[in-house]
Amino acid sequence: MDKITLERLKEDNETLLHQLKLIEGKFSKREALNILNSVVDVKINFHKLQRLSRIEGNVQDICLFDNSRITELISAKSNAKEFLNSLELEGRALKITSTIHISIED
Repeated sequence: MDKITLERLKEDNETLLHQLKLIEGKFSKREALNILNSVVDVKINFHKLQRLSRIEGNVQDICLFDNSRITELISAKSNAKEFLNSLELEGRALKITSTIHISIED
């Protein structure tokens, strides 16, 4: 994976943004699967910890929002795995680009 970079940008409306280039490069199918699995697993674990923090002391709280997001991420991970496994690359690489945009919301 390429070096993570952090850039400070300005939009036309002068709103300051941060841009984090998380993934950029060409990868084999196996590398792409490992990267995607790792990134999605971190996000799933984040939501699980949020859920645990909310229900601590209240086991009756079912936290529907976090449970639905976890389910959505697990499904997306499965779909990405199926898609990548279905590809016949014949020696070619997969290009993956992922950038996180951070801005202040009113």
